[in-house]
Amino acid sequence: MKIKLSLLVATALLTSASVVPAATAQQTATTDYAVGPQYDTTHVYVPQEQYDAFMQSFVATFGGKLSAQGQFQVTPTPSKTKSQLALTPAGTVSGFGFLTPIPYPFGHERNGYLVTDIDAAVASAVKNGAVRLITTFPDPIGRDVVVQWPGGVSMQLYWHTAKPNYTPLATVPENRVYLTADAAPAFLKSWRGYAHAKTLDDKTADGADIGQPGKSYRRVRLTSGYGDMLVIVSDGQLPWPYGHEITGYTVPNLQATLVKATAAGVETLVAPHVAGDRQSAMVRFPGGYIAEIHSPVTQ
Repeated sequence: MKIKLSLLVATALLTSASVVPAATAQQTATTDYAVGPQYDTTHVYVPQEQYDAFMQSFVATFGGKLSAQGQFQVTPTPSKTKSQLALTPAGTVSGFGFLTPIPYPFGHERNGYLVTDIDAAVASAVKNGAVRLITTFPDPIGRDVVVQWPGGVSMQLYWHTAKPNYTPLATVPENRVYLTADAAPAFLKSWRGYAHAKTLDDKTADGADIGQPGKSYRRVRLTSGYGDMLVIVSDGQLPWPYGHEITGYTVPNLQATLVKATAAGVETLVAPHVAGDRQSAMVRFPGGYIAEIHSPVTQ
């Protein structure tokens, strides 16, 4: 689920004319190449016959607008997909409804991050433990790569020739990563090194947060120029649908958001409940996309 070439093409009309500065020879793997969390787009792949219903339900739930829809080849090998953006105050989705089989490794990356220099960012990612699932490839308005971090966490890095100009988010979504204790240390080391992330580490979080009442788990909140990430370290024995969601969305009022979601055809899978410092619910959009939605609990 999840930004790709189609996104880059579909959003060309939304971009400004300013050019992203090129990296200099002095840039190293310690440089931060992030642009901003409004450029973190969750990649969502849905059956093409349910594509319109999904995209419309997403903006009906969170507000915002859809970019122009088109059909594009978004991969370096032959393919065709419907593609557009859902630009909302709570986060951006890049939606794909493929009309052809999906070439590997696309469809496995969870999101896309805009970077200031694609070659330097890839070099930094590799130095910090990532591997490329596909080498950097061009698109009509930039370049892209898919990388995988320790623990099997895949994402896309992308760069635009002309820098996009998206409105800052009202609330920053969280990239929700589920790992076991075997994989978590290597992933955390890699992502912290690459993203220069600030960390809040709770080693005894309430397991009820992830459908495991009576247990505890490790919850690591990471904040960086790429936005927020929540690394959930558990025994992996998760009841459905936990672990299927890849993004958590913050809203001012969870109940009001769920009313709008239900009216738009979104199914509530886990009813609202208090989970730590938030009231949380799990939902499924038309097309199968599962997400966590939460609002802060006031003390």
